[in-house]
Amino acid sequence: MKIAVAGASGRAGSEITKELSRRGHAVTAIARNPEKIATLPNVASTKGDVLDQAGLARLWAGHDVAVSSVHFLASDPLKLIGAAKASGVGRYLVVGGAGSLEVAPGVKLVTTPGFPAQYKAEAEAGGAFLELLRQEKDLNWTFISPSALFIEGERTGKFRLGTDQLLADATGKSWISFADYAIALADEIERPAHLRQRFTVGY
Repeated sequence: MKIAVAGASGRAGSEITKELSRRGHAVTAIARNPEKIATLPNVASTKGDVLDQAGLARLWAGHDVAVSSVHFLASDPLKLIGAAKASGVGRYLVVGGAGSLEVAPGVKLVTTPGFPAQYKAEAEAGGAFLELLRQEKDLNWTFISPSALFIEGERTGKFRLGTDQLLADATGKSWISFADYAIALADEIERPAHLRQRFTVGY
């Protein structure tokens, strides 16, 4: 498939680009500083700005799938959604956040007392993005929330999927590596199972 990745130089975006390359997809890797994107088979790096809706739509046009892996506070969800719709891509996948996941019925992680204050604005912006997507009638979107800790780590291929509830391991730790998250995202592209839905991945 032809897949465009915005934010391809970031920690999650670079692992997603690497995973898609490994699987033989033709990837257009987009970043403000494309020289920071690793040289990989099947990957063409290009300069792009996620705040330039028309420019991003042009970069995404002609692809089967567009992925945005960008910080919520450094982007505009209306522009991203607009670019996805204008580009005519078949699917739009968003690297989401954990803050909007529930830790109990009706209780979102971002509202819990222990949620780090420095991440709250970003988490709330991610939740607002998800709500905008849920109102979309025409766009074929998927929002993929990582677990609470989204960190560097091994590519194990062993993880669980969930829907709107935060996943945690037997010790109560909620985490996922960028590499394993990238596997879950690539799997969703190849075998669609969550069309117009949010899902989460964790150990």
